[in-house]
Amino acid sequence: MTDLFSSAHSNSYQPLAARMRPRRLDEYSGQKHLLAKDKPLRKSIEQGHIHSMILWGPPGVGKTTLARLIAHHSDAHFITLSAVLSGVKEIRQAIDEAKVIRSQRGRKTLLFVDEVHRFNKSQQDAFLPYVEDGTVVFIGATTENPSFELNNALLSRARVYLLRPLEADDIRELIDRALTDQEKGLGQRQFKFEESVLDQLVMAADGDARRALNLLELATDLAEPQAELDYVSASVLDEVMQSSGRRFDKGGDLFYDMISAFHKSVRGSSPDGALYWYCRMLEGGCDPLYVARRLVAIASEDIGNADPRAMQVALALGMRLREWGQPRGKELSRKRLSIVLVRPRVTRFTKRLTNVAPMFGKIPPMKSPLIFVMHRQP
Repeated sequence: MTDLFSSAHSNSYQPLAARMRPRRLDEYSGQKHLLAKDKPLRKSIEQGHIHSMILWGPPGVGKTTLARLIAHHSDAHFITLSAVLSGVKEIRQAIDEAKVIRSQRGRKTLLFVDEVHRFNKSQQDAFLPYVEDGTVVFIGATTENPSFELNNALLSRARVYLLRPLEADDIRELIDRALTDQEKGLGQRQFKFEESVLDQLVMAADGDARRALNLLELATDLAEPQAELDYVSASVLDEVMQSSGRRFDKGGDLFYDMISAFHKSVRGSSPDGALYWYCRMLEGGCDPLYVARRLVAIASEDIGNADPRAMQVALALGMRLREWGQPRGKELSRKRLSIVLVRPRVTRFTKRLTNVAPMFGKIPPMKSPLIFVMHRQP
């Protein structure tokens, strides 16, 4: 096994995002809801009391880095697996290594599994006895909802922590640190940035620390030498950002989060918000036909009899999109969308749902009626 943190000799061959990986908990950016000074997880890590957990969050928020820092603070032997490249054979090898480390050195082993949702159910089951008896402390990283992608048995043995996209201030702090760090970052060169360039860079990162550092590295590589400084202009940043789209995950959790935000913006009588989420989805590659189908649902459920013409507009939009395709269909969909967005809403049913929903947290869970259980049996 290699050391937790790569040696300085290989730093020059690593991308900036890899070189700037934090080595101490104080260098970790973001996730203050979990790692602020008074938070239980922070205290647990600093005291070396670690437990099995699932780190759930979008790319670039520090899941792998946090796992490495936990191993470092607890003086645990660190083994990493990628669910994309590994199988049951690699899992058994890791478990055997953990047993040897415990018997010969008396050290605990932290087994980190990246993209754990890629493992099927039987592969996930292979971890259960060893997490149960403490052979390994299991940390899994996933970008998908653990409730859908992971076994209930594994979830019962590990606590789920939600890692959020980084705030703009955290991204800016990360960029400033990379520009001034002479050992791992870009501090050996002097840069001058055109006004608002760094602000645009922070916005383009979209809460992704890795993306922010990758964009910064590309922009500084293309900087124009001027006297003793390297000048990064807005035109250079525009060139770098041309191929860097907004965060979007077709068919994943983020996709459904965005379509839900779109629907809630309509329901909340916010045409500007709905147009933002609509354009955001199209920019990420969403099929306009999907949005058209969701618009039919909105016209039926939220507008309804308040204006029956909204249904006609939504249905006509779907027909035109099938006939015209893109890009003319996209332009038409924007116009028809604006027509539907300004229609009056029927909110009585939504208000009833809002009043009933809190009741489910106060009553015990109920079993499915026997008739439905019997219906599902072969």
